[in-house]
Amino acid sequence: MNDTFMKERPVFPLILSMAMPMVISMLVNSLYNIVDSFFVAQISEDAMTALSLVFPVQNFSNAIAIGFGIGISSQIAICLGAGNKETAGKAATHGLVLSALHGILLTVICISIMPKFLSVFTSDENVSSLGVRYSTIVFLFAIITTINLAYEKIFQGVGNMKVTMIGLMVGCVSNILLDPLMIFGLGPFPAMGIEGAALATGLGQVLNLVFYLIVYKMRPIPIQISRRYLHPDKALAARLYSVGIPGALNLALPSVLVSALNGLLAAYSQSYVVILGIYYKLQTFLYLPASGIVQGMRPVIGYNFGAGEHKRVKKIYFVTLGMSSVIMLVGTIICLTVPGQLIGMFTTNPETIAAGKTALRIICAGFLVSSVSVTSCGALEGLGRGSASLVVSLCRYLIIILPAAFILSHFFGAVGVWNAFWIAEALTAGVSFMISRKVIGIGA
Repeated sequence: MNDTFMKERPVFPLILSMAMPMVISMLVNSLYNIVDSFFVAQISEDAMTALSLVFPVQNFSNAIAIGFGIGISSQIAICLGAGNKETAGKAATHGLVLSALHGILLTVICISIMPKFLSVFTSDENVSSLGVRYSTIVFLFAIITTINLAYEKIFQGVGNMKVTMIGLMVGCVSNILLDPLMIFGLGPFPAMGIEGAALATGLGQVLNLVFYLIVYKMRPIPIQISRRYLHPDKALAARLYSVGIPGALNLALPSVLVSALNGLLAAYSQSYVVILGIYYKLQTFLYLPASGIVQGMRPVIGYNFGAGEHKRVKKIYFVTLGMSSVIMLVGTIICLTVPGQLIGMFTTNPETIAAGKTALRIICAGFLVSSVSVTSCGALEGLGRGSASLVVSLCRYLIIILPAAFILSHFFGAVGVWNAFWIAEALTAGVSFMISRKVIGIGA
């Protein structure tokens, strides 16, 4: 592959070719989550409850690894664009070492806190026991997971999205295949129950990492991961964390928002909590392709920024914005035309369906304008401006939407909460555009 393809190929087909592997791999990952939950549910309802209680900590652990990985990818792309392969190699090497340290810390901390954490949410000893047994095995593989995600972002940083797509599919498919074998004891495997589900998850990560290591050895990439880059570099570490920490927080903020909104909605009716849960299941399939496009854009915009191709950086931003807008427009049309059918996929309660139709029609008013903040967040991360990206996410998930939901709910009940969504998206789009204009010069 030509090392300079990210600044030479036409922008639209380039972003499309970078984004499609990400969209496919994310779809496979979503399928894995559904199938994994299905197999665990076959053990017992308590096992499914335990898995649900462990999930927030597991999700936060992954958010730290992915967020820091975005920092690695950003630095690699910018350095390669500037023609500085040496510093790109240092970023990759330091990123791997620091990711391994994160994995060790996550293993120790997460295993230590899980018994206490679970006791806060359940008094059922069986559920707590299952949760501890599952989480102990899962977090023993934390170092594999963090290194795995570091390699994923290294390959993305050099623009090799197909490798990461295949790697993710290797991990997901092997997990899906191992789940029934290790949970129920099929063939030569003993029946391990919930421990089998945890072990299948860990082994899926191991196979994913093995794939990355084989590809790295057999198909050299434009940068080297080398021992000679191991000497400490505080400035480089600071640049990695300046994107990595905001990146991790960006991934964690939606969970905080859902918890806060559930608290508001529960005061009116439990059915509104159900509707919010259904909405987030539905919007995953809308924002998933948009997220894939943004992931494909990150290394491209970083590379061109590093190369000093400022006009091309602006074009990359607007092409990505246009692609995201088309996806959001399609989502808006679907939610306006068949909201009842969408809600009806998850519940048969006519009152919940009626209230859900109203919620979807109101919330979808913010879909199209949200493409500005989604694109801006990804672009800012790709340019190494993690703090600016975090400001956008804070506005979108906390600073604007929560006060708006709280105030409007006092006047309009649950409908006020739904209106807070589009209000927050519109105001955040304005903030996003101003920040992007300053950083990228998109209005110039």
